[in-house]
Amino acid sequence: MTGWFRGVLSAAVLIGFGAGLPAMAADWAWSLPDHVPEPRVPADNPMSAEKVELGRRLFYDTRLSGNGTVACASCHIQSRAFTDGRALSPGSTGAPTHRNAQALANSAWNATYTWANPALVSLERQMEVPLFGDDPVEMGVTDANRAEILERLRADPVYPPLFRRSFPEEAGPPAMGMVIKAIAAFQRSIVSADSRYDRHLQGKAALSESETRGMALFFGERAECHHCHGSFNFNDQVVHARTREVETPFHNTGLYDIDGAGAYPFPNRGLFEFTARPEDMGAFRAPSLRNVAVTGPYMHDGSIATLAAVVDAYSDGGRVVRSGPLKGDGRLNPHKSGLIARIGLTPAEKRDLLAFLGTLTDQTLLTDPRWSNPWKKQ
Repeated sequence: MTGWFRGVLSAAVLIGFGAGLPAMAADWAWSLPDHVPEPRVPADNPMSAEKVELGRRLFYDTRLSGNGTVACASCHIQSRAFTDGRALSPGSTGAPTHRNAQALANSAWNATYTWANPALVSLERQMEVPLFGDDPVEMGVTDANRAEILERLRADPVYPPLFRRSFPEEAGPPAMGMVIKAIAAFQRSIVSADSRYDRHLQGKAALSESETRGMALFFGERAECHHCHGSFNFNDQVVHARTREVETPFHNTGLYDIDGAGAYPFPNRGLFEFTARPEDMGAFRAPSLRNVAVTGPYMHDGSIATLAAVVDAYSDGGRVVRSGPLKGDGRLNPHKSGLIARIGLTPAEKRDLLAFLGTLTDQTLLTDPRWSNPWKKQ
């Protein structure tokens, strides 16, 4: 990445998070283990229990989509760690998204959002993508139907008092800006830090011999997983309340090489879509591996069905697509990250690595009523 682009990106990060210290309401407290720092919260959208509850209701409400058919939760299902089990997801019109639905747990700590957009540096900005995007259409909110959607919310007796308590400084009726802030607050509240791995770090659980060997592989120089997934959140774009410098790397993992010169299929060409620089072709953000055992299918386009197949691809130093329009040897992609090289893991090492990755599943996240559908109870 060039110096000028890094400079623009750094400025965007600073502007996106705002100046000053993180804001926090008196009725909100983070409950985190010692190895997980508090996230950074925008000063203009402080956390509160009322706002999180409002955001939870909006997150599960199909009335927020243009035609009333889908909710945020349609593509982000709690029992799947807020993914949906599909390679691509249907939007409100039925047309599929271009990319795989990402997990939402611990998104409060992400430095950028979506798979490869360096300009999206806050959950509030990210929320505009599914709401207003038209390629692809997800929620399908437009200037033509926005007033109708807000009227649906205002007409429900549950919403007006919740909006007033969540935004006491706002004198007017519920507005789309409040909707976005409330959903962003709910997403920040979705914390995954109670896996067996987390409990192991706290001395509350023991890992098996296989899991321990897999952990050593993961954090060692043999498998080298930790270079892109070594933080407490198991990714490498992390920001928290004490962060001073934000790193935002993107990586080409050798998934495709459809022309022998490094091309990825349109429109999924990664960071290249923003920079038009050949070396950014196929560069995507490394997602968190927390709960990875339940978030398949995998990769930015959902093109690898199982976690075992993902491990195979990394062990091989990339993927070979042997037939069809995407045919090519991703192992030879000239833009592939230098971190992706043939490792040649043995079958036993692969089993151990998969065993360790299974310890990152947080059963509390998958079942906790704090993040469940509130409308089912009524």
